[in-house]
Amino acid sequence: MNWNELLRLPATLLGILAALVLLFALFQLLAARQRVHERRHLAAGGHTLLLLIFITLGVLLAGMAVSLRGYRFLSEEEPVVQIDSRILSPQRWALTLTWPDGATRDVMLAGDDFQVDAVVLKWQLPAMLAGLPPLYRLDRVSGRYDDANQEMHAPRTVIDFSQAGQGDLLDLKKQFPRWLPEVDTVFGSGAFLPLVDGGHYAVGLMRSGALVARPDDATAQRIGQPLGD
Repeated sequence: MNWNELLRLPATLLGILAALVLLFALFQLLAARQRVHERRHLAAGGHTLLLLIFITLGVLLAGMAVSLRGYRFLSEEEPVVQIDSRILSPQRWALTLTWPDGATRDVMLAGDDFQVDAVVLKWQLPAMLAGLPPLYRLDRVSGRYDDANQEMHAPRTVIDFSQAGQGDLLDLKKQFPRWLPEVDTVFGSGAFLPLVDGGHYAVGLMRSGALVARPDDATAQRIGQPLGD
């Protein structure tokens, strides 16, 4: 069982429990009305008190269920691109990018690491908790040097993927923010990892709007090896 299933289970149980508690509240309401008709005001007051307690408890349980549901969404990821690397010469790499729809593109990169950057549109909290995912546009893939001096002076490679045009949703938010009131913010998100020969990486977008890059097990082991091994 993965984390999403573990988080879904208590949210579902809390939702069921909240429904049961609210059902008991309904019974207390009917009982209170019956006692009022019978002019048993003390008993009616007791049922009314239980009614308020059950309603409060039911609302709290429902709120907890919704909160857990929201956090489960935040933990899910949308696949963005997979990257396979092959070394050509020191700090020179051939990368194959594979998109979720199966499309591929081969690029050349200089540096020690790859970096993926995207422009992300994030929704307001109510829309996000309702399950509306953030939108993103892959912006660029670039090479990154571990040494800051090389980063300033060595050849840089940047592969531009931005294809936004007039009327693009992300640009409209910046130009006319009042048109899209449910949009929380538009921001840049990036992730980078060291490159190794024969490496395989998966880049995804979390519901929070953060890009994450992960190597597979074999690649992670090679990244952790000392140089020269």
